[in-house]
Amino acid sequence: MSKIETLANELLSKLLTLKNWGLAKLCTLWKKYSPQLCALWEKCLTELKQLNPAKTKAFTLKYKWRILAVIIALYAISKTYDHFFPASDKVGGPITVTTYVVEKKDVPLILEATGTIVSNNIVDIRPMITNTVSKILVKDGQEVKAGDLLFILDDRNDKANYERLKALGDDAQSQYLRAKELVAKNFISKAGLETSYANAKSAIAAAKAAEAQLSFDYIRSPIDGRAGIVNVFPGSLVQASNVVSTATSSTATSSVGAMVTITQLNPINVQFVIPEKDIPTLLDNQLDGDPIAVQVTVGDTAQKTYDGKVTVIDNQVDPSIAAVRVKAQIPNDTMTLLPGQFARVSLIAKTLKDAITVPSQAVIMSPRGKVIYIVDKDDKAVSKTVKVLYDYQGQSVVEGIDAGDRVVVEGKQNLRPGGKIREAKPITPAQN
Repeated sequence: MSKIETLANELLSKLLTLKNWGLAKLCTLWKKYSPQLCALWEKCLTELKQLNPAKTKAFTLKYKWRILAVIIALYAISKTYDHFFPASDKVGGPITVTTYVVEKKDVPLILEATGTIVSNNIVDIRPMITNTVSKILVKDGQEVKAGDLLFILDDRNDKANYERLKALGDDAQSQYLRAKELVAKNFISKAGLETSYANAKSAIAAAKAAEAQLSFDYIRSPIDGRAGIVNVFPGSLVQASNVVSTATSSTATSSVGAMVTITQLNPINVQFVIPEKDIPTLLDNQLDGDPIAVQVTVGDTAQKTYDGKVTVIDNQVDPSIAAVRVKAQIPNDTMTLLPGQFARVSLIAKTLKDAITVPSQAVIMSPRGKVIYIVDKDDKAVSKTVKVLYDYQGQSVVEGIDAGDRVVVEGKQNLRPGGKIREAKPITPAQN
């Protein structure tokens, strides 16, 4: 009790000093304007002057527990008053806010990614033999079909060799047929027939090999697509080459060293990556059997959107980027999409049925987590903790509130739980 006694002594000393100064001032004024009241006050002052710190201290120590009980009672009364009559009701009046009436609706779960346009098929045309280009039947940028003749190499030597071996093969076949007749008449042995048969087969095989060699002089397109820039000219010497460098960005193979590159443009693919955390959502949708829909925009502007379907989700996650590669196919009837273009992809993974949606700006970060202010029937603000399930383009899907609740969107920074509000202009669902 030593510290309490010291503080009490100091407080009483200051109060007595203030009391004496105030009484002296009042007495001077009262003597001038009301002598009778001043005489009565001087009598009271005489009795007050008899009080001193020693008597006050003794009184305080004697009734300290009663004084403490009175202080506790006054404190409890003050808190009870603040509870039933909060400061927001007493000071400043209602706060103007804008609210939004919560409703249930189906919300598409959209995953966004960036990717690259890639060809569905791309082939580098290279010769199988070393030869000279005789004719070029394809033009730069020409649309070709599978089987169309693109290049003719100098075929004179290969054609002559084929014709020679073809004649030898035909002659060997004729000798074999005559040998069969002679065996039937016992003019030659069966061993001679077998030798004739072997010679015929060998000659025919040599003719077929020469035919295959001759076909290498006629280079055809293996796929439907568009030809790129032709890199050879009539008379150019071309050599057999299998040097193909693969790329993981825009195209499957490079065109270095190719006579021409044939690229399939319709349909065309877009390749992108999805973070590892979203893989379960993709796989769950894939197990449903329906292909996942995508919307693709190319370039800096979104003037045209291309709709497509996911064709494949890679069978492994790239640990360096914690993502999985996904490929989707989109139509390209106008041939305006080219391999290598940058693309923005919106993938509709699934639809959240009867979801509670609110404007994202209504969600507040607090020490308790994410909260939302709603307005009760008495036009008072009530704080509710919510769980945000999904955010997209200014809308949040949340748990913790019910459909029909009035959510505070604007003006929430000045609100306190229990504070009165005044509606500025309700936000209807059609305005969002």
